[in-house]
Amino acid sequence: MKTYALITVHIVIAFLLLEMSCTNAQKNRLQGYWISKDGNTKLKITDKGFAMDIDARIPEHYFIKNDTIYISYQGDEPYTKFVIQKLEPGKLTLLDPNANPIEFTR
Repeated sequence: MKTYALITVHIVIAFLLLEMSCTNAQKNRLQGYWISKDGNTKLKITDKGFAMDIDARIPEHYFIKNDTIYISYQGDEPYTKFVIQKLEPGKLTLLDPNANPIEFTR
């Protein structure tokens, strides 16, 4: 009986470690509604979509690699790149494809 409990504990711990290692903390911190400091740009990031206009009917697909967000319309290439310059709770600074910084707040 003790071996079954020990095996069960090991399986549960392995599952928890696997679950924690597969989550992307940076992507989770990015998700939500962001408004630029000048108020001209509104950004909506969900787990599957990236939209610079909150009312966009079809958000663009994205993935994150290192500190860069790659965006594509329905998964097609070429990708538009946005570099995450600073990501803090409530503050986000992105470099757009023209290397212009855009500062966002929640």
